[in-house]
Amino acid sequence: MSSNDRTFQIIILIGRPASGKSEIIDFLMRCPPRERRDRYHAGELGFIDDFPMLWTWFEEDAILAEKLGEPRVHTDADGYFLHEYQWHLLIERIDLEYRKLLRDRPDYYARHTTIVEFARGTEHGGYAAAFPHLSPDLLRQAAILYVDVPFEESLRKNRRRFNPDRPDSILEHGLPDEKLRRLYGGTDWFELTAGDPEFLIIHDVRVPYVVFDNHDDVTTDKPAQLAARLEETLARLWRIRQSRQ
Repeated sequence: MSSNDRTFQIIILIGRPASGKSEIIDFLMRCPPRERRDRYHAGELGFIDDFPMLWTWFEEDAILAEKLGEPRVHTDADGYFLHEYQWHLLIERIDLEYRKLLRDRPDYYARHTTIVEFARGTEHGGYAAAFPHLSPDLLRQAAILYVDVPFEESLRKNRRRFNPDRPDSILEHGLPDEKLRRLYGGTDWFELTAGDPEFLIIHDVRVPYVVFDNHDDVTTDKPAQLAARLEETLARLWRIRQSRQ
């Protein structure tokens, strides 16, 4: 039996900022390979995350405005995107990275699981606007893990994790309260999934999904609880995925 008979090819990991997504990734990275495969259906891990992409835009605009005296290209002085389509561009970039990965390593998914991570709020179109920018080829290999926390929990953990000395860090970046509220206060996830408890239809592809309930914050300093809940949730996602086939 090959690895990809037992492991996800792509996990689309989504949820509000500071919901626990990065901590789930960190946990899986620390797992021994056999345990990660047998308990969590994940192979060797690869990552496509839109945060480093958008952070590059912030850095470029800072250089343009502060060092070169030129107009900003991507964001205004408060750090908001100049155009709503930039949110969709980031998803297109994710899909492009996926296609380049397969171009260069056609056998990649024989051993690997790629985690695609992003967050979208209703202020910039929500997941309903984001998902169509992923190609059918990617979606056919994907399963969705949504990490559910209320906005107040996202706000609390966003404040807690922010390190002003490492604003570009995956685990330590954060947003000002008002920006977090404006961009991610609303989510369309439960509206989007109301019609089917197991599958989302995107580009006529039935994409399996589950919700990881993190209202009690098992992703912070609760490794045993995180391990158990993640195992149960991914096992359920695997069963749904297999039922599609």
